[in-house]
Amino acid sequence: MSRIGKLPIAVPAGVTITVEQTQISVAGPKGTLAVPVQQNTKTAVTDGQIIVTRKDDEAFSKANHGLQRTLLNNAVKGVTKGFEKKLEINGVGFRLSGGGRQIEMALGYSHPVKYNAPEGIELKTEKLEITVLGIDKQKVGQVAAEIRSLRKPEPYKGKGIKYVGEQIIRKAGKAGKK
Repeated sequence: MSRIGKLPIAVPAGVTITVEQTQISVAGPKGTLAVPVQQNTKTAVTDGQIIVTRKDDEAFSKANHGLQRTLLNNAVKGVTKGFEKKLEINGVGFRLSGGGRQIEMALGYSHPVKYNAPEGIELKTEKLEITVLGIDKQKVGQVAAEIRSLRKPEPYKGKGIKYVGEQIIRKAGKAGKK
């Protein structure tokens, strides 16, 4: 039995789960998410809990068992609390403006860089910090990764866009001649 897959998911008040043939809909105070049904898994909603079981003990079924449970758990957390990722910009002359669905950044290029967030994602800016907010964990992570890829942190001075709390492994510069 999958250690993750066998754990029940507690359904908070205000969240409704609808199990269909090909997808499971999770609706809550922040919005609605649809989770695809993985092969060889069964999902049951009983007594305020979601229980995911698998049909057989094949390796493929075991992998999908844990995956199905994790996707459902993330959907329940997303529609109740939401997810966020924080990024910070380091560098002389780097600037940040905007918010909502679009931000504009000066990242040392000859032109300002504009980023438009997809539907369901909100961007908040504060000084040189970007907060990516949304109910879909995968989308939030993808948007944060796309913003980071606009100017990855370089190893010599640490300039660029990095996640808050990320450690940049620094390299020594050129050694001078003797």
